[in-house]
Amino acid sequence: MKKLILLAVIGLGIVSCTTQKKIRKMTELPKDWKHNTNIYEVNIRQYTQEGTFKAFAKEMPRLKSMGVKTLWFMPVTPIARQNKKGSLGSPYAAADYTSINPEFGTLQDFKDMVNEAHRLGFKVIIDWVANHTGWDHLWTKTHPEFYLKDPDGKFHIASGMDDIIELDYKNQEMRQAMIDAMKFWVQETNIDGFRCDLASWVEVDFWEQARPEVEKIKPLFWLGEFDELESPEYGKVFDASYSWKWMHKSADYYKNNEPLQELKDLLRQYSNIGDASMRAWFTTNHDENSWNGTEYEKYGVITKPMAVFSATWNGIPLLYSGQELPNMKRLEFFEKDAIKWTNTYQAADFYKTLLDLKTSNPALRGGDSNVTTYLLNTTANDKILAYVRKNGKDEVLVVLNMSKEPLNFSIEDEHLSGTFRNVFDKTKRDFSNGKDFSFKVSDFAVFEK
Repeated sequence: MKKLILLAVIGLGIVSCTTQKKIRKMTELPKDWKHNTNIYEVNIRQYTQEGTFKAFAKEMPRLKSMGVKTLWFMPVTPIARQNKKGSLGSPYAAADYTSINPEFGTLQDFKDMVNEAHRLGFKVIIDWVANHTGWDHLWTKTHPEFYLKDPDGKFHIASGMDDIIELDYKNQEMRQAMIDAMKFWVQETNIDGFRCDLASWVEVDFWEQARPEVEKIKPLFWLGEFDELESPEYGKVFDASYSWKWMHKSADYYKNNEPLQELKDLLRQYSNIGDASMRAWFTTNHDENSWNGTEYEKYGVITKPMAVFSATWNGIPLLYSGQELPNMKRLEFFEKDAIKWTNTYQAADFYKTLLDLKTSNPALRGGDSNVTTYLLNTTANDKILAYVRKNGKDEVLVVLNMSKEPLNFSIEDEHLSGTFRNVFDKTKRDFSNGKDFSFKVSDFAVFEK
């Protein structure tokens, strides 16, 4: 079978060289820490029995020791009460953009937590919900003209979600008020960036307007909830985007026994975007866990291989609260449903190994054109995903059993040679003496040179 080579270079297929130059000018490429970071999504409501910033702050040393670098907090703003879902409502139905949800504590509590996170070496980003608000948001009373209206004059309900109403981005005053609200959190709490909810539901020219305005205060990290294969124009604004197509396709692959080659073809499409922006790779998040099932429901026996992929492919790994347990249940979204923590954290060492490797090895830098990624040819190309990532003398080899059966196979590819160290069991292997593997179900291997 012909080898498939994924070159991490600019100008392949999807985005033209001219567009890439514009992208580089807007983002100036991610700042250095962004190349090596990882993101841990914090669901404050469900993280502890208290569900507060103060209670979560006690967990941060543990997360630091696990190798977490960036903390993403789901929306911290007050929740609208009108038409709310369940007894507590959705954090994504804001009642005010510049206040704290009292369920979580006070603004000072949040500031204290951010300060402590910075002291421990974390970066902090917050969820920003720009497309819509709750029905009784402050603006519905002070500035009803900020909202889209139906022909009957009523607020326009967001698609498929009747607890939220959509804002009108043709209104320039509203745009400025939104930008001012974002500035508030940077100035008042010293956060390091935003995870922008439903980013592609908001006109791209708003983000082009907002980012340089907000960054007059300080450089920030911008993670957008959109897939750049579907919304390439947003890639010129955001440092990183979601990999929704991969997440859905990989779940379908496992559940429906689809061809592995289709996943490899999709990876090539993502690689063709280039390195002026990055992708976030994940096996679960707040939406997936609550509505579509846990990572174990979605991926079964390939859950761990998929997690290894997310931490080692070109981009940024994204984890969700409780994956280090691992959490095996769907968390309620509109009710209190605290994670049932134990003191074992059975997956913590697994993630620590991956996150530390991501941070320390130059071959795993995301969005770096000095890194080249090669999909490797094997004698089981329909069941094995194998790749090597290279940055000068640094190399990382990843081999994943993506099937539901044990396999004996060999790597037959000129891009793999030399002696590597297995990052999990610390053994060394000289691949000049053979490239044979014997994998059980769920097996994976990660080596660094």
